[in-house]
Amino acid sequence: MTGRLDGKVAVVVGGGQSAGATIGNGRAACITFAREGATVLVADRVLESAESTVKMIHDEGGTAAAIEVDVTATADVEGLAARVRSDYGRVDVLHNNVGIISTGATDEIDLDFWNRMFAINLDGIWQVIKHLGPIMREQGSGSIINISSLASFLAGPENIGYATSKAALNSMSRSFAKEYAKHHVRVNVIAPGAVETPIGVDQLVERTGLSREKVMEMRDSTVPLGKQGSAFDVAKAAVFLASDDAAWITGIILPVDGGATLSIIPT
Repeated sequence: MTGRLDGKVAVVVGGGQSAGATIGNGRAACITFAREGATVLVADRVLESAESTVKMIHDEGGTAAAIEVDVTATADVEGLAARVRSDYGRVDVLHNNVGIISTGATDEIDLDFWNRMFAINLDGIWQVIKHLGPIMREQGSGSIINISSLASFLAGPENIGYATSKAALNSMSRSFAKEYAKHHVRVNVIAPGAVETPIGVDQLVERTGLSREKVMEMRDSTVPLGKQGSAFDVAKAAVFLASDDAAWITGIILPVDGGATLSIIPT
């Protein structure tokens, strides 16, 4: 690695791992940030999962610590900000990788689940930035990266909740970018396409009953470059946005999708 994040403190919210056969986006970001020289605070709703990510980083000689955080709990997010201030005194990279997926048409989703999805996918990220953003403002620098989805650009019969929440995240992130620009804090979005992650592949296998091989084939067929990406493809894009190489970039929504947006026809 090139050491593009040497000396930086990175907080990754959602840096643990859902059950599955591959590495997820949050864990890949943690590992890649550490490989690039960052000290990483891994925050996750499941502490054991965050600690597993930390062990992977330590096994490679990196520096990391774990903290349990539920982004829907204000006290947890306040505790995260307090931990950052007490242990590190700064945060250079804030990487938000949280979200749950909805399936089903409008009349198949109940209001409680709709509200829970927005509480995690949108409100939770707003709350994290609300409490950690002031640290960046005070130091006059920082990079915030929010993980959205290609679904935020698309309409589908069974993802109305997920797509809507991620589209709202895109808009919120651009508003944050405008608000924080005068403090030299950058806010950008990555919108992954078909990526071989537990939430993308393994949960789809579980929902559909199809074989993993069939699901992989279906997802590969949607990618112009011919194959799904990995979580490390997303993480490498995040490293760029986190680094000083992107010092003049804010407010963008960056698809990392193998060219899938080429198939979107403007209306």
